[in-house]
Amino acid sequence: MALVICRRFPGSFCGTPSHPALIKNCINKKLLGKTCEDCVLTAKMISTATRVAVTLKLLKPLRYRAFCNPFTYSATQSVACWNMRSCTWHKGRDSPENSLCHPAKKVNICSTSTSRRILTTSSTLPGLEFSRVSASKASTWKPGSPRAMRVDEEEVEIFDSFEDPRGFLQLRPEYQLHSYNRSETCQPLSVSEGELILHKVTVFQDNLQPQIIADYFCKLSSLPAVQHPVLLSSASFALLCQLSVKNINLFDAPDLINILKAFVSLGIPHSHSMLDVFETEFCHKVWEMSLDQLLLVADLWRYLGRRVPRFLKIFFSYLNLHWKELSLSQLIHLIYIIGESRQAPQDLMQKLESLILKYIDLINLEEVGTICLGFFKSSNGLSEFVMRKVGDLACANMQHLSSYALVNILKMFRFTHVDHVNFMKQFGQVAPQRIPSLGVQGVMHLTLACSALRVLDEGVMNAVAASLPPRVAYCRSKDVAKILWSFGTLNYKPPNTEEFYSSLINEIHRKMPEFNQYPEHLLTCLLGLAFSEYFPSELIDFALSPGFVRLAQERSKFEVTKELYTLDGTVGIECPDYRGNRLSSHLQQEGLEMLWNLARKDMSSKPEFLEALFLLETMLGGPQYVKHHMILPHTRSSDLEVQLDVNMKPLPFNREATPIEDVAKLRLKHVGVSLTDDLMNRLLKGKSRGHFQGETESDSGQQPMKLEEEGATPVGGSLCNMADRLGAMEMADLCPSSCMQAPQVKLAIQLTNRNQYCYGSRNLLGLHNMKRRQLNQLGYRVVELSHWEWLPLLKRTRLEKLAFLHEKVFTSAL
Repeated sequence: MALVICRRFPGSFCGTPSHPALIKNCINKKLLGKTCEDCVLTAKMISTATRVAVTLKLLKPLRYRAFCNPFTYSATQSVACWNMRSCTWHKGRDSPENSLCHPAKKVNICSTSTSRRILTTSSTLPGLEFSRVSASKASTWKPGSPRAMRVDEEEVEIFDSFEDPRGFLQLRPEYQLHSYNRSETCQPLSVSEGELILHKVTVFQDNLQPQIIADYFCKLSSLPAVQHPVLLSSASFALLCQLSVKNINLFDAPDLINILKAFVSLGIPHSHSMLDVFETEFCHKVWEMSLDQLLLVADLWRYLGRRVPRFLKIFFSYLNLHWKELSLSQLIHLIYIIGESRQAPQDLMQKLESLILKYIDLINLEEVGTICLGFFKSSNGLSEFVMRKVGDLACANMQHLSSYALVNILKMFRFTHVDHVNFMKQFGQVAPQRIPSLGVQGVMHLTLACSALRVLDEGVMNAVAASLPPRVAYCRSKDVAKILWSFGTLNYKPPNTEEFYSSLINEIHRKMPEFNQYPEHLLTCLLGLAFSEYFPSELIDFALSPGFVRLAQERSKFEVTKELYTLDGTVGIECPDYRGNRLSSHLQQEGLEMLWNLARKDMSSKPEFLEALFLLETMLGGPQYVKHHMILPHTRSSDLEVQLDVNMKPLPFNREATPIEDVAKLRLKHVGVSLTDDLMNRLLKGKSRGHFQGETESDSGQQPMKLEEEGATPVGGSLCNMADRLGAMEMADLCPSSCMQAPQVKLAIQLTNRNQYCYGSRNLLGLHNMKRRQLNQLGYRVVELSHWEWLPLLKRTRLEKLAFLHEKVFTSAL
């Protein structure tokens, strides 16, 4: 016995079913060994603009045969200029975001029959040839196969990237006033009635009024969905479309909206040139329509899968004047539209945020998720005050918050970096139980939010690591990359570390074609692995190959030089046996300059760093004893280096230092005065100032140096001091490297801040932990001026600060 489960998905019925952008391995796969002898799909089961995916769950391992979708169509008539092409989907590729065939909510329909049937319709008029629908070829499903075992997994992985975000529209009846509902269509139309309408179009084409044209579109859209492809390819329907364009200026707003609804029901391709004309006409009528009508039009364009930036720009201008008139349902729906269109002016978003606060006590949790997703997708943040309100609402009833809304709220916390402690605590309690029933994309977003907020919750991370290996095949390249990055960033290794990382590394190998399309994801994977001390040499060799580097720079929409440089520098230190590709010297220099400019600018703007640098120079004897630079440039942060000799005395190794207090020494150096025996004798005899200057001028042949007035200080004493300082300068800055003593201890002094640690802890994040690991490998001792120690000291006395620094430097050297 077999149970046949039929899932209904919205979207225009196409010759080849469409595929949601975020579903992997769950739709349009042929069932192996379909053995149910009788599977009946009658016309009644196929509603307007629906498509059916069938999944078999065997109750007993018997051999049955099932004849199911996809249907095939044949259309004989078409018009070259007005051909309404049906959309197609190719196996193995995500449908584009603007695809017309959109899946919807899952509705289980169980139906069995003892007879095999084929849907048939008659064709009588030449203006429209309705085709006979043939049954699809049967395939074999072997009981006990991996496909059979993964049915429940696929159910978990189903995520509808089009319909799921629209779930909020069912929460209030008010949404029906300004949103499109596929279930609300004109009266069902029979095939014969449809043929009659098309016949009238052909006969009376020159005398049809605009209202009649709009009415014809509405009625034809009510034909059975299986007939839509043939309708779109008929000459008479193409003529009707031509008439609508010809009379476009004569339609009023309601007629235009009804025609657009018909286009959605029939599945007009979003790229069709006819839609350009309709978008232009809607732009002209924006100021004549109500808020409900404008939201409905925007929703229809979204449902049609077409981007309409011109219309939205005018619509947003309208809203800037009428935003205070928005009701609660209109506000939520508008934010959804803004998110899906990925555009909105900043000033409008600020006004909408004030409305959110106005309605905050009336908004339910699912609508809160819609708000967060809309702002997130449009790259607009909410203020910290609003985010804390959102966190409070979620905390009040998180057990009843849907996983979808929870993920959306976390996305916004990630975007705004607001730390809501109570929210994250409750999230840590509910998330581990939900993760096994959450699709891998939802799991990825939860994990990425934890890493972005620097929140290490071992319960959540362990649940992610345990649930992922069995279903890693459902991951996209992006999912693999972000999950590896998150674990590496949080510097956390779960109990099943080997299984977890081996499954993800194997998946990287399987998804190499996808990584070629999104090269930045491969670099993210490898950096996340490097944080966790995993270095798959064959993948690193490929990522650093000239071909892939060139591909990454050309194809990626992100700047990848820093990632390449970080990976290359890490491999150079931590993989001494690696003999594969390395980054070119030109790109290494480019990465070095880019990262040094960022690090220098960042540190020079921090007063706590500048004071530490100044006090270290004071304590050690001058700037020549301390060097601010990037010891490991690829780690993206700078350090203060100090070198000590065998006696634990600081070495003046920084030749680039130019102390301000020694400017006079440098001027004296350029004069070229030689300390000869004769000159020393004159100095000791206390010769007059003028006589000395004359001798100097005559001996050196240069202009005398203008010394600063020293008041009553004896000239000889002043010059002796200068000579002593010049000698010190010669020893410190001018001695060649061969004369310098080799350092016994090299210190890397790091001034850390809280963003380098997991939230509320002293556990370093992955990049900074990796840096310390590499510094140790190169023989450096890391001296940390932690923010919890150094920042409070800034308010204390200079002597206390110097004592603290002295202890840090010289105690660590022992």
